[in-house]
Amino acid sequence: MPSVPVAGVQLAYTRKGSGVPVVLITGLSGRGREWGPQVDLFAETFDVIVPDHPGSGDSTPPEETTLSHHTEAIAELLRHLEVGPAHIVGSSTGGAIAQLLALDYPDVVRTISLVSSWARADDFFRHQFAARREVLERLGSGSYATVSALFLFSPEFFRDHYAEVERWHEAASHGDPEVMAARIDMILQHDVHDRLPLIDTPTLVLVGSADACTPPYLSRELAAAIPGATSVVMDGGHLIYKESVTEFHRVVTEFLNRH
Repeated sequence: MPSVPVAGVQLAYTRKGSGVPVVLITGLSGRGREWGPQVDLFAETFDVIVPDHPGSGDSTPPEETTLSHHTEAIAELLRHLEVGPAHIVGSSTGGAIAQLLALDYPDVVRTISLVSSWARADDFFRHQFAARREVLERLGSGSYATVSALFLFSPEFFRDHYAEVERWHEAASHGDPEVMAARIDMILQHDVHDRLPLIDTPTLVLVGSADACTPPYLSRELAAAIPGATSVVMDGGHLIYKESVTEFHRVVTEFLNRH
């Protein structure tokens, strides 16, 4: 996997396809491979760039784990690759990064798609992650993955595709608890709600109707605050790009093609 020196880290990324650039930014795990089959689907018509977050996957750790640093690193990656402005598709934490890219680095952004994301933590969000963090610290990464799966997949997907949930659980059970705890602290600090009206980038807000991690009302808040945002609710949970692979790709691609 190639990497480039940006913002004080070696940022690893994969790249596939050709055409207009699309950047897929994953959620809290920070590992680009979480996008699974979406990479090949988007690469059929786009130049797809999939970074690992600083300190995750094959990227080296930052001195300080913050969303602002993550955003800076991805902006510098796009400038290094000379591919901007790019469509930014961010899931969950990746959606928070996409918001900051649109606000602080608009020169590298063509559109943003905010998938299962949020603008600021509320009491539910803080309580959820306090509980997940306590499981992580007391019982370790395996138990943390077990509990997290309940928030990330819809009950119907659990029932009908349990083998896939198990594969995700196995991959998620080996993270460094200290790194994950720092990343939880990082997302709890995200708050750009009052700045959202300043975003003038075409925006898609997409959420699963059964999302128990970032419930649909958080996406409604995003869509209401960003001028001209397009809002779509799909069947599924937090990881809708895994639960509804084809439909997710269709909805996002139709939005990108309009811009």
